[in-house]
Amino acid sequence: MLTKVYGSAVFGVDATTITVEVNVDKGIGYHLVGLPDNAIRESNFRIAASLQNNGYKIPGKKLILNMSPADMRKEGSAYDLTLAMGILIATRQIEEKHAINQYIIMGELSLDGGLQPIRGALPIAIKAKEEGFKGFILPKQNAREAAIVEGIEVYGIENIKEVIDFFNEEIPLEQTMVDMEAEFYEHLENPEFDFADVKGQESIKRCMEIAAAGGHNIILIGPPGSGKTMLAKRLPSILPPLSLSEALETTKIHSVAGRTMEKGGVMTSRPFRSPHHTISDVTLLDVGEYIYLCKSIN
Repeated sequence: MLTKVYGSAVFGVDATTITVEVNVDKGIGYHLVGLPDNAIRESNFRIAASLQNNGYKIPGKKLILNMSPADMRKEGSAYDLTLAMGILIATRQIEEKHAINQYIIMGELSLDGGLQPIRGALPIAIKAKEEGFKGFILPKQNAREAAIVEGIEVYGIENIKEVIDFFNEEIPLEQTMVDMEAEFYEHLENPEFDFADVKGQESIKRCMEIAAAGGHNIILIGPPGSGKTMLAKRLPSILPPLSLSEALETTKIHSVAGRTMEKGGVMTSRPFRSPHHTISDVTLLDVGEYIYLCKSIN
């Protein structure tokens, strides 16, 4: 039996839909093709353990799994859930009561079937909406980030059993909903670190206001405890606010870099970096490249 399941690959800040084809034949073997990297090749061990711990298995048959387009390099562990669902449906261990080809499915599996967060959830959701997919199933930690995109159903899950029950027994998943505009303006008015919280320090506050207005660099020199870090953290709150389109593009970059996993949702403050004076040359270049990317979209 041949089954097709859909995932996505992120290149830069844009996503490309990946078709995972699973074919079951007579014989024994597990053949994964389509230019997967080592993290994807090792997925069969994670998939086998997670299925076994949830009452399923990789059967002793010849399985050929193709990740199309086959001439494009695929990287990362986010295809575990995609491959696992393809195997379960192709081997008829579960029924397809919902059309699985209407969903993008992504997630890294733990050995107990739990889901680990992925990178690039926002660009994947944008691409899925453009290509007419009905829904996006992904780890719960990334659900709010993907739910920024209107017009596509986003389901955050914690365990592979939830996805299996959704397709096999039609047990509904909880849809994640985010009002992007309301959340954007709420965080815009209530920043995490507010410059208004600083008491005294009038001279340095005046310098930072001038730097923020003119787009200048700042170097803070002083003894420990004088307020250098505290002031630096609050500088973004007096920078010009992001527009909605700028916030979306900034969130895409943070999504690919894996920097939105903790909070989720849309980025509301301008990207800001305050490297320590002990920073290495390599790290400084990495920070500079990140700032250049953000400035190029702002």
